[in-house]
Amino acid sequence: MVGDDPRGLSRNTGPRPVTVEQTVERTLGHIRALDPDDRPGGNTLTLEDLYRQHRMRLVRLAVLLVDDAATAEDVVQEAFTGLYRNWSGLRDGAAAVGYLRTAVVNGSRSVLRRRKTAREYQPPHMINARSAESLAMLTAEHQAVVAALGQLPPRQREVLVLRYYGGMSEAEIAESTGISRGTVKSTASRALDALQKIIKT
Repeated sequence: MVGDDPRGLSRNTGPRPVTVEQTVERTLGHIRALDPDDRPGGNTLTLEDLYRQHRMRLVRLAVLLVDDAATAEDVVQEAFTGLYRNWSGLRDGAAAVGYLRTAVVNGSRSVLRRRKTAREYQPPHMINARSAESLAMLTAEHQAVVAALGQLPPRQREVLVLRYYGGMSEAEIAESTGISRGTVKSTASRALDALQKIIKT
């Protein structure tokens, strides 16, 4: 047929539009790539090893959740303090990393609750609030996505950040946040819909 190529595709067909999910995945994947691989390397990790290997990624995770670098540092410090107190009860390095992620999520929630209660929470000014070290190298497109994430309700933001920055499965997110897998899935879907509306405005 005229206008078709040998593969049966119309020459008038342009590239498929990028979905909001692909945009979020690309942005948070790019931020994740700034960090070294944070998978536990063995069974004999010390607390110092964990701090050295995982601290920066956890700080970035907290920054994406609370929109403030100094507060994020405090949340991560508290998580490591809690890990120290519970060190004897952990099985291995993977359990320790899971503990830290959950502690960062819970600590971030507490921060946001305090802000809301005190009526001090303002929509985040993403570029100004983030440390130069953490996100200053992002392109304008990536910064726009991170800014849009900051406008989501905390639970929706948590789920997307843990999925696309943390690289966590639905089951892992459910364990870290204390919600069911079904709730993780529905929350992610609502978050992506909301994000699409924010980005389009």
